[in-house]
This record gives sequence, structure tokens and C-alpha cells, in this order.
Amino acid sequence: MSTVENQLDELKAEIVSEVPDDISISDVQYEGPELVVYTRDPKKFAQNGDLIRQLASQLRKRITVRPDPDVLSVPDKAREQIMDVTPEEAGITDLDFHADTGEVVIEAEKPGMVIGRHGSTLREITQKVGWTPEVVRTPPIESSTVSNVRNFLKQERDERRDILERIGRQIHREEMSDDEWVRITTLGCCREVGRASFILSTPETRVLIDCGDKPGAEDEVPYLQVPEALGSGANSLDAVVLTHAHLDHSALIPLLFKYGYDGPIYCTEPTRDLMGLLTLDYLDVAAKEGRAPPYESEMVREAIKHCIPLEYGDVTDISPDIKLTLHNAGHILGSSIAHFHVGDGLYNVAFSGDIHYEDTRLFNGAVNEFPRVETLVLESTYGGRNDYQTDQEDSERKLKDVINETYDEGGKILIPAFAVGRSQEMMLVIEEAMRSGDIPEMPVHLDGMIWEATAIHTTYPEYLRDDLRDRIFHEDENPFLADQFNHIDGGDEERQEVADGGPAIILSTSGMVTGGPIMSWLEHLGPDPDTTLTFVGYQAQGTLGRRIQKGQDKVPLGNSRGRGRSDSLTLNCNVETVDGFSGHADRQGLENFVKTMNPRPEKVLCVHGDEQSTQDLSSALYHEFNMRTFAPKNLETFRFL
Repeated sequence: MSTVENQLDELKAEIVSEVPDDISISDVQYEGPELVVYTRDPKKFAQNGDLIRQLASQLRKRITVRPDPDVLSVPDKAREQIMDVTPEEAGITDLDFHADTGEVVIEAEKPGMVIGRHGSTLREITQKVGWTPEVVRTPPIESSTVSNVRNFLKQERDERRDILERIGRQIHREEMSDDEWVRITTLGCCREVGRASFILSTPETRVLIDCGDKPGAEDEVPYLQVPEALGSGANSLDAVVLTHAHLDHSALIPLLFKYGYDGPIYCTEPTRDLMGLLTLDYLDVAAKEGRAPPYESEMVREAIKHCIPLEYGDVTDISPDIKLTLHNAGHILGSSIAHFHVGDGLYNVAFSGDIHYEDTRLFNGAVNEFPRVETLVLESTYGGRNDYQTDQEDSERKLKDVINETYDEGGKILIPAFAVGRSQEMMLVIEEAMRSGDIPEMPVHLDGMIWEATAIHTTYPEYLRDDLRDRIFHEDENPFLADQFNHIDGGDEERQEVADGGPAIILSTSGMVTGGPIMSWLEHLGPDPDTTLTFVGYQAQGTLGRRIQKGQDKVPLGNSRGRGRSDSLTLNCNVETVDGFSGHADRQGLENFVKTMNPRPEKVLCVHGDEQSTQDLSSALYHEFNMRTFAPKNLETFRFL
């Protein structure tokens, strides 16, 4: 019998000894990081609300209790009972019963009312019907991404369960080495912005953190071929952790499955959905530009199938010697700081991903309270000596001035915006400004993936800033549903109508003007001197957005006009940059993030910034806090211990 089987037998015996005699335990299995306990008495489990919590604390495992299939009530009867137990205001839109696991997925407009105070309604549901309820939100804006992901995972439940059982056995396998060391290898985003990728390794475990592309440089990908990464095979990786869904962190995650990886991806639930949206669009853009995509769409589905969503603050075993906890990074929806606890108190490493330290309109600021962090891998996008962003109020005031001046001229405001994060921030600023009369009411057109990304934001309001979440939850005031917002879904014909019409605001992807519908908008509006092209986000080196920002007025359109030959136009529009809306912390924010950590890390690796920014930040942290700091190059390995 394998050591995992022995372990499960011992856990089952311990659980049996702890639960009351009238509760039977029929089986115990690992599914991913969770321990699943099967019982013929789910109603009695539910009556004792503290029992699962006590077992989880004692066994130091995440525990899910499921009923044996043969003790479940008939779905039709269970449906009636669930509807009786839950308040009508919960707005249940779907009930999906899965007899193989004894779970019922309840989709509701107000999940909190299905859950009840401290889970009271969920326990009542289980007491009545025996089924284990899982609650998901009905998106207030219909999202094809959320719908497709949920339907796909429903279709793949059997295979996904097999995957999770296999992953669970890998996580809880016996440790094979007595050595103690921790290493980090840099595979990308060192002294550059983009292609974020790192390997965290111990004698027991190898974890890949992020795997992105480099904006404006399609040929520069992470150094996955080196021995520390996939050089000895993709399945030498034990886990992949994705900090957030932006393509410079996520674009090449599906490529791992093309190379043969078959393990877990740990991320938040909105990161999983946004990764699906952005990587499929990444393939679509490559095809439209005549480039060979690095992988097929099937690999995106494989990545989604292997995702294990975690909530902020959940401590999760991902291997025999590593526990992972994700914390809010304040950057985009679901973005995370990944904290790794290695061994039994041996060493702690945190990867910041991309962070915003102060609160924004969309998100609470990044978390920097950890029990311990010996080494911090810190982004440095705005780490340069003079990288101080404008105060948010000043930024909003300048944006309103630009809008008002352009409106008075009868023109249009064209804002290249990242679909995820900056667009929703702009929507909140514009909606409030119109509501308060600071700017005139006018149509706000959303093009590209912005509408779909916004729909995903409305699906997960618990990840938004506290006061925004409360407005959506408790006051039924969803600013994303304001009447001014219009989804451009009629393509170039609708864009021409907008261009021929009166004053308007247009938010369009891509945010760095590297392709997408923004190219069509430049063709329609770029020659118009009454148009104001307004940059509100970071423009990476090598992108067309950066070149326009620096004064270039000749814009190559490629074959965007469908003629198959290169074409260009001359910009006559005004060009403005409004700083302060970035999802990244500026130099002061990065310093404050480190300054207020308690305890502070012993070492900091400054990454994800150009060469000057990483070296400036590294030097400043060293002099200010007397800590060891580094501005590593790609392909360096750091050993700790």
C-alpha cells in the first residue's frame, strides 16, 4: 500500500474517532489540496456547525464534506426544499445537481442570502436535503466568459475530479530529501517589463510563478528551455502559480500544456476567468496579424481545467514542503501577492506580482502583512528615481478638464485602455463625474473586450474595494450599469456612426496601441484636430503607444483596412497623457510597501522594471532600510539557506 493510502487510512481513523458515534465516515480522499470526507449522515454533520472547522484545525487540512450518493434526496424534491429555505430576494436563477459528488451548484443574484449569516442557510439546506451546496453569483451583466467557463467545467467534472485526485496524491506524497535549501531562478522580466516568470525550487519541489509575454516584442518569451524550468520535462514542475491575468504574466500559461504539463494552476477565481478571456483574444490577435499562434485554443481549455481557485488568505498545501497563500495585490481584479511558506518554518518568500499599495476607486490597496517574509520579489515598473505619479484627485481633475475642453470643441475623447483594470477605473471616474455634473453627459462607448471584462468584474464584486462592493451588494447601485455606457458590438460600421456623431468618450483596447479596435478608432478619429487621444496607462518601450506619446504622428495601420498591404495615416488629433491611473505603485508606493512590512524582509529582488528603474529601486531600498537588495538579470539563480 502506498504511503498516501496509509496516510488516508490514518486520517479516516482519526476522523472516525473525533466525530460523534451516530455520524458514519464511509471514505476519505484527497482532491487537490482538499481532504474530502464522505458520509452517509450529511444532515447530522450540518447540524453540528463547528465540527468541520474543528476537524480542519486539528488535522491542519482544508476539509470538504460530501454525502454518499445513495443517501441523497431526489433532485426535484430537493429543488423545492432549497427554494423554500432560501429567501426569495436571493434571486436563485439555476440549480445544478451532481449526484456523483453529492453537490448542488446554486446560482443566485445575491449569493450572500443563500449562504446566510456565518453559513447558517447553507447548513439548513444540507440539513433539509443532504446535498452539499456550492454557491455562485449570477452575473448582473451577462458574461459569455463566465458562462463558458462554468459550462466547460461542468462538462469536464469527471476528468477534473480525476485530475484533482492525482494532484492531491502528489501534494501529500512523502518527502524524499533531507536537504534544506531554497532557490529562485529568473526566467524573465528582469531589467525589463514583461514576460514575467520565475522558478521557486527546493530539494522536493519546483514551482513556476507566472509565464507571460513581452508587450511589443512577440519573439521574446521566458527562458522556459533551461534545466531549472522545462529542460527536464514539463512535468518536472509540481505547480504553477499565476499572480494575475495580464498577458505579460499569463499569456504563455497554456503553452505549458502543449509542452506536456499536466499539473495544477493556482490562482483566484476571477484570474482564471480573465486568463481564459485574455489568452483566447491573444490567439485571435496573432491570427489576425498573420503570426503563428504559440498554442491552440484547446490548450487554454486545458489550463482552465487544471486551475485550482484559491481565496485570499487561504493557506494551502501545494507540495509536501510548500504552503501557498494568496493576498490582495490591489492591481487588477483577482490579482495576488503569492506568499510561499517552505518547510516547517524553514523559509518564506513572497512574489509581489504587480501591486498598487494605495486604495484606488476599484480595489483596496495591496496587503503587506505576512507572518514572515525572508525574501521579497518586488515589481519595479515605476521604481525609477523620478517615477512619482500624480495624486489621484489631481489625475481625475486633469481628465475632467481634458473631457470638458474637448466637449466644448465638439470633439471626442479617445482613450486607449487595458480591458482589465484601467477601463473599469475610467468607467467609475466618468460615471461619478457625469452624475455630479463635473462633466456633461454624453455617450461612453466601450470597444474590444472592455464590456466582457466589465461583466466579469460584476460577477466578483467581493474582490472590489469595500465601499464599491457595499454599493453593489447592499444599495443596489451598480455604477457599471449606468445608462451612458454603450457596448460597441456593430464593428466598423458602428464606429463610423460614432465618428460622424457628436461629442463622445471612447474607451478601446489595446491599452498600448499594439493592435485591436484602437487601430480602427485611430483611422476614424486620428486625423480630426478636435479629437483628443488620451493615454491613462503605462506605455511600454517598443509599443506604438509609447512612440505616439513621444511625438510620432505617422501611424502604421498594417492591414487593418483589409487590403492586405501596409498602410499609414498622419495624426492631427491632440495627444494628452494623464498620469496617476496606473495599476502599479509608483516609487513612493513601492518604498512604503517595503517600509511598512513587519517584519521587513532580509532580501529584496527588484524585478519587472527597465534597467534604470530596477537599479534605482534596489539602491534606494538598500540605503534606506539597510537590507540586501538585488536588480537581477534574466537567468540568474539565487540560493537561500
